[in-house]
Amino acid sequence: MNGSCYWKISANDPLLGKGAIPNSQRTIFEMISQLPPVLICGTGAMASLFAAKLASSGVRVTMLGQWSEGIRALNDFGIRFIDEDGQESHFPVRATDDPADCLEYQFVLVLVKSYQTERVAKRLKGCLAPGGLVLTLQNGLDNRKILAEYLGNERVAAGVTTIGATLLEPAKVRVGGKGMISVGAEETIMPIADLLIQAGFEVELVENTESLIWGKLVINAAINPLTAILRIPNGDLLKISPAHQLMNLVSIESAKVAESLNIGLPFSDPVAAVEVVALKTATNYSSMYKDVARGSQTEIEAINGAIVKAGESTGSPVNFNRMLWLLIESISIKNNA
Repeated sequence: MNGSCYWKISANDPLLGKGAIPNSQRTIFEMISQLPPVLICGTGAMASLFAAKLASSGVRVTMLGQWSEGIRALNDFGIRFIDEDGQESHFPVRATDDPADCLEYQFVLVLVKSYQTERVAKRLKGCLAPGGLVLTLQNGLDNRKILAEYLGNERVAAGVTTIGATLLEPAKVRVGGKGMISVGAEETIMPIADLLIQAGFEVELVENTESLIWGKLVINAAINPLTAILRIPNGDLLKISPAHQLMNLVSIESAKVAESLNIGLPFSDPVAAVEVVALKTATNYSSMYKDVARGSQTEIEAINGAIVKAGESTGSPVNFNRMLWLLIESISIKNNA
């Protein structure tokens, strides 16, 4: 790895803090009663996936959102979770649209679209307990910066995840295959990393989260807008020669922008990295594809748009990213005309 030193941890790792999985002598009741509750911002696919898995491990989960239909379904039925084998399970959660119902939380996960970050930051100001921590696992750049402006730098941490999920209907989510959660190797993050591990997530601690955030940005910038424009699953980008070439050109351009900022990526070859992800997620439809298909706002500004702005600040060429940014914005305007 070029820009990131990392290691994986499991449920029995001595790196886990005081919240690590209790020993066999403690009762299930004791284990569950001592798990701290978690507030999740969002009611969409990723938020529902994380809520379901945390709830399955005994964590009391509250979801804060603004989608009335989703909130009603979550409170009425809980989360219906479909695993990789197609098995469906139900897990109870509490959902609300009122931040006043979400006070004094020690741990908060932010899993909303990047364009909603500032609104969420304002809503969270009264939700954190003293010493509480907000962890963002969102796509795009500057989510941590925006949250920190409202909540304080020491109260916000950023990570990335390669986990995928599809929301089939309100409060019904299907996991999109195995993936990793990568967070900073900091003492303040250990308790929430512990909870995620207990919930069945694979977590790695990294010394350079900026490297991983940019690595994911390079891949998203090359895959997501092209799949949205062409209306194809990720893997089809490898089958259509001109699209394949453009995907590679975008990845190279984006990597050069990172280099101009002195940011080391977690891979040495951006073309190979993007191709591997497109192959591994061949049947998946990107979140941007889904947003365009339903006429919703996309995260293009926080992905390709962010790369354009970063490149302009250093003089690094950004023509391919700018083109994709403008094309997706044009499609959105047309769809909403």
